Amino acid sequence: MLDLKFIREHTELVKQGIKAKREVDNVDKILLLDEQRRAFIQEGETLKAKRNDVSAKIGQVKKSGGDASSAITEMNEVKSRIQAIDEELKVVQEQVEALLLTVPNVPHSSVPVGATPGENKEVSVWGEKLSVDFELKPHWDLTDKLSIIDFTRGAKVTGAGFPFYVGKGAILERSLINFFLDQAAERGYKELAPPLLVNEESARGTGQIPDKEDLMYIAEREGYYMIPTAEVPVSNFHRKEVFEEKELPVQYAAYSACFRREAGSYGKDVRGLNRLHQFDKVELVKFVLPTRSYEELESLRSDAEHLLQLLGLPHRTSLMCTGDMGFTQTKKYDLEVWAPGQKKWLEVSSCSNFEAFQARRMNIKYKVKETGKQEFVHTLNGSALALPRVVAALLEHYQTPEGKVIVPKVLQAYTKFAVIE
Repeated sequence: MLDLKFIREHTELVKQGIKAKREVDNVDKILLLDEQRRAFIQEGETLKAKRNDVSAKIGQVKKSGGDASSAITEMNEVKSRIQAIDEELKVVQEQVEALLLTVPNVPHSSVPVGATPGENKEVSVWGEKLSVDFELKPHWDLTDKLSIIDFTRGAKVTGAGFPFYVGKGAILERSLINFFLDQAAERGYKELAPPLLVNEESARGTGQIPDKEDLMYIAEREGYYMIPTAEVPVSNFHRKEVFEEKELPVQYAAYSACFRREAGSYGKDVRGLNRLHQFDKVELVKFVLPTRSYEELESLRSDAEHLLQLLGLPHRTSLMCTGDMGFTQTKKYDLEVWAPGQKKWLEVSSCSNFEAFQARRMNIKYKVKETGKQEFVHTLNGSALALPRVVAALLEHYQTPEGKVIVPKVLQAYTKFAVIE
């Protein structure tokens, strides 16, 4: 959420950001209501001062034995108007707060302006695309032949997009999770094991609502939301708390299952592991000083890229344009891995800076050492990594002509086997 004062003082910048992100512009409504709000506050303060004066006047008149009836009448009129103003102010304040939740974060000046994925900016490429003398198979053919992922029984038990991982497939999944968590620990992230359901305040805090409700599963009886990413519970871990400046940065790594309805995505790269409703992911979350948040974003991006490099998987990193980044981000990188059996790039991570946007919603601050003043922290998060497409690319990249899959050496200490056959 943006600060109302910031919107008031940087109206055109905020409007440009809204247009660049192709969101609905409610700024004029907010500013009009803000004028009403401030007028009510000013009138209320004036009347409360008058009430105090009249109250003192009544006391003086009564003390001298005079008639205070006219002053009492005036006092009652002032009290009645103050009560009416307080009620009107409450309504206007609620309207302002509701509209503030509809204003997206302002893109950073380094973000390219654009409306489509084709206008994203490629910033790095690592590795060479696989070149072999046999026909590469897509991962769904390999998983069927090797009996390591069962999509059919998953659909029977739950529905499409909820596969079973079987035998060495389950071990590979677990091994990747542990490998990612161990690598995060080596880079200074503290591990959290978060809840998989959150309340409405948590979903609002990270910006899932009122923006992405249609993508979330809801346990309606209890009013809980099944998490689309561990970002939601982990970012809310310090909600309504104040850090000491010396504590920052604070950074966490968390494995969780993730649940996404993927509304409107039917028919778009849905085969195999490309798009699931339940999937595993290790998430990295940072709480940092505002002066260092963009340095921390580059570090976060490096942490995610490092994992793909250790696995030996070719990948590219792109800076998202304004129209292809999220409601809450100021700057976002997407990491895509090359899936040679499908001959396409698959997104496996997004690394984002939110500046104070989420922290303001969650009321997470730090105490400035020099002044003692409290300021909002900046929050960042990134996938390190989302597993389904990593598994898809890994199976396709390390397949053999016989249809076996070689396990990358860095994983063999976790899997306890070198080949899936």
